[in-house]
Amino acid sequence: MILSTNIFDNTEFLLYAIFGIVIIIFLIFDLGFFNKDAKKVSLKAASYQSVFWVVISVAFGFLIYKFYDDTVLMLEFFSAYVAEYALSVDNIFVILLILRYFKVKETYYHKILFWGVLGAIIFRAIFIFLGAFLVEQFHWILYIFGAFLVYSGIKIFFQKAEDDLDPEKNVVIQFARKHLKITKGDFNGKFIIKRGKKYLFTPLFLVILLVESTDLIFAVDSIPAVFAISQNEFILYTSNIFAILGLRAKFFLLAGIIDKFYLLQKGLSFILIFIGGKMLLEIFNIHISTLVSFSIIFSTLLLSILLSLVIPQRKNFKDLV
Repeated sequence: MILSTNIFDNTEFLLYAIFGIVIIIFLIFDLGFFNKDAKKVSLKAASYQSVFWVVISVAFGFLIYKFYDDTVLMLEFFSAYVAEYALSVDNIFVILLILRYFKVKETYYHKILFWGVLGAIIFRAIFIFLGAFLVEQFHWILYIFGAFLVYSGIKIFFQKAEDDLDPEKNVVIQFARKHLKITKGDFNGKFIIKRGKKYLFTPLFLVILLVESTDLIFAVDSIPAVFAISQNEFILYTSNIFAILGLRAKFFLLAGIIDKFYLLQKGLSFILIFIGGKMLLEIFNIHISTLVSFSIIFSTLLLSILLSLVIPQRKNFKDLV
């Protein structure tokens, strides 16, 4: 059974409603009640939140199966979710470098990431629904996506994440510094302050701009990747957003230990190459099943984490890989 692309289909509409309610509750309670005041998120709280979002995401995947009685659709959701969840690790690393570069206090991490996630929810919707429209009109664009993903995977395999980070060269930051009045100091975590009749922007506002623009860059890799798994807007958007919602909790969980998972970057590059290759094989009418795709993506992520923990990191070994 193929999921209807008509948003007003009763079943799909109900699932969209459930999804929307979860998002709204998250936005209200997360910033409005639980984190009204700026504070550092503890490792314990981050662990609970990470588990919570994984459980919610898995439950939603089973809802898709229950409502449509279709194992393939459920596996497509889980495959897209795991792929986005895995690819977001690189995003976390770069966000951490940005926060350290601007010397942002840890008490403001949550607020910045909250608004970063909110922006991602909006921009990912635009990317996914526009991409779905283009794929529907021009199916061959999937092959371009595939070639791009293979190229990106190879490039990521040989590069260091920190080599690409130079905030002052970011065009968004350059534009903001040129056209906006930027203050010094964090002003208790505010993004905009008023002095007389003028509005001034704080350095934290620059951080938000950089985080949002960075997410757009990562979306260029992750969005084409999930199109290799499914071309259904509902599956793509919900799986993508559930992975993004868990990004903040995962950030606080991994912030202090992310350097220990030194093989993750290699695993992520393999995932991109595999997904891109899967797209290109369609040219020769060679199809890889959803179950096989899910197994390979999940196994690669798990194996790269386990090997990072089991095999001690040495400089000579790191240079070889």
